[in-house]
Amino acid sequence: MIEDWKHFLLPYQQAVDELKIKFRGMRKQFQDLNQHAPIEFVTGRVKPVDSIKEKMIRRHVEEDRLEQDLQDIAGLRIMCQFVEDIYQVVDLLRKRTDMTILEERDYITNAKSSGYRSYHLVIEYPVYLVTGEKKLLVEIQVRTLAMNFWATIEHSLNYKYQDDFPEDLSERLQRAGEAAFKLDTEMSEIREEIQEAQNLFSYGKKDGWSNFENQDHERTDDTP
Repeated sequence: MIEDWKHFLLPYQQAVDELKIKFRGMRKQFQDLNQHAPIEFVTGRVKPVDSIKEKMIRRHVEEDRLEQDLQDIAGLRIMCQFVEDIYQVVDLLRKRTDMTILEERDYITNAKSSGYRSYHLVIEYPVYLVTGEKKLLVEIQVRTLAMNFWATIEHSLNYKYQDDFPEDLSERLQRAGEAAFKLDTEMSEIREEIQEAQNLFSYGKKDGWSNFENQDHERTDDTP
């Protein structure tokens, strides 16, 4: 029986912290090369103990199988501007040698019936402790800002209805999911125009053309 949850979760927190640094570093490398960065921002978390216990009961997971059967104790979320960026990020992760992808689930081309869209990966990631190497499962979700907005709202409503949405609300959520994806599709179609405008804006800020040059209006990496 796990008596010291803080000690148990410490390696997972280390994994989240290390991966956030690595993914944010990928974004900075694209920026340094004056290229479009497919990563807009990165967040991460370790699942709270109460949520772990609830999921163990719901999924019938025994404590001695916790590290193998619960894939999202450590979770990273990578946000992208465009749908195409998602697949570019996934391709970049496939090429990395510091992690092993064990599972991929494409809920973008195969959206859930609820309207949920995202790209999920489960990786095996090694952390190095004073006691030696420990390999952990980490879930990575890659999605657009529109997908994330929908998922955040749906997640909040789920706390109220516990997966038992009224039919009318469920239908409206599905329509909202389709509308969010249509927004992503439209933005992809004018992607070149958007990126050109963003490049001009960034260049103008560097040369002092913008009235906002002394204000930080760019999204920070720690935006939730």
